[in-house]
Amino acid sequence: MAGVVVIFDFDKTIVDCDTDNWVVDGLGATALFEELLPTMPWNSLMDRMMSELHSQGRTMEDIADCLRTAPLHPQIISGIKTAHALGCELRIVSDANHFFIETILRHHGLFECFSEINTNKSFIDEEGKLRIQPYHDFNFASHGCCNPCPPNMCKGVIIKRIQDSMSSEEEKRIIYLGDGKGDYCSSLKLGERDFMMPRKNYPVWELITSSPLLLKAEIHEWSDAEEFEEVLLKLINIALSANKKTPELLSMDRKFPTVSRLPHKTFPQVLQVPH
Repeated sequence: MAGVVVIFDFDKTIVDCDTDNWVVDGLGATALFEELLPTMPWNSLMDRMMSELHSQGRTMEDIADCLRTAPLHPQIISGIKTAHALGCELRIVSDANHFFIETILRHHGLFECFSEINTNKSFIDEEGKLRIQPYHDFNFASHGCCNPCPPNMCKGVIIKRIQDSMSSEEEKRIIYLGDGKGDYCSSLKLGERDFMMPRKNYPVWELITSSPLLLKAEIHEWSDAEEFEEVLLKLINIALSANKKTPELLSMDRKFPTVSRLPHKTFPQVLQVPH
């Protein structure tokens, strides 16, 4: 295993959309969503929307079919597969939910590239409808973070746990990619040997560039799929070279096996992906 851990946000980082909005809009529930949005927290609203869609006769397969059309650029796919083939450990930290993420990753043959997915819990209840629950139960207690984190998830807490879990016998470097305000807390947890890849002109980039000296990590921006792949692979090569573990970069034309779709029932907060 190479000494590089790559941590991705999901919405507007791996997929070029907000998956919640993609499903709500794609299944014709935008008007109700916008009506309810001022009245409840986002996670509660998405759980309510799944119940509304179920009552309208929408099935889990309808939701999955909609998710499979979410925009995911081929160079994002090739960048992830190449990073995995080079031996990097890949993880996701996202404020989406497990069913949405896993459905999209399996559709594009990417699910088995990731060792762990940290996101909001989702499950199928006895009536056959998708339920969505927050990663952190903010109704019970606050996660205590003072940064611009949503009440249901402090990504900085998750990054700290990942850092604490790393073996002390091997120095690993983290590359973190994200776009939203929720990714800012993660960026502040990175060390001097790590890399932060904020998406240019998105909220986390604006927060970082307003006070760049608050970060210890090197900052390398990206704006589109081409730069995503180019910058990510460049930073992986830098990290591997520093560790004197530099395998030859794989050709982007290399054929990778796809991952078949499997039926799912429950989707926990932290999913350890078996290999």
